Amino acid sequence: PVLDTEDAWVSVEGPVSIVELALEQKRIHYPLVEHQFVLCTVLYAIMRLSLKGVKPLSLFDSKGKNAFFKDLTSIQLLPSGDMDPNVLSIRQQFLLKVVSAAVQTLCSSQKDKEVSEEEYFPFEKGKNWPTLAADLAQYLQISEDLVRRHYVCELYSYGMDHLGEE
Repeated sequence: PVLDTEDAWVSVEGPVSIVELALEQKRIHYPLVEHQFVLCTVLYAIMRLSLKGVKPLSLFDSKGKNAFFKDLTSIQLLPSGDMDPNVLSIRQQFLLKVVSAAVQTLCSSQKDKEVSEEEYFPFEKGKNWPTLAADLAQYLQISEDLVRRHYVCELYSYGMDHLGEE
């Protein structure tokens, strides 16, 4: 982009302006940022829902693992549409664990009538973990419908039929 400056500012001495510094930065490879976002979301879900026995890097193939340790401005080979069925199976199991843990947490917090969901997750007002899992399924190449069906089955199994019907 072309930045027009007034003549009075041309002869000014001092440090480079923040706008010029920003324009000199390399462009970020956005798919690589999305890839990092998926890993951060996976790690946050594992931590927040206390999921045991989940190895986060097992959710990615070799190209995906290598991309995590590269500069965000570099163009990296990211996983293509063809995935190993074993990796897809591990991803599916992970998403189903997230949904099950979220429903279990919701159910246990509603059984303790003194504790509301907002108090149980104080920094996550409005965060709907099953919906997050369904959104994450799109990035992980898993069917969203499968995650939503599992969510409904979990709601029914915990006796929350009114939510399951919705």
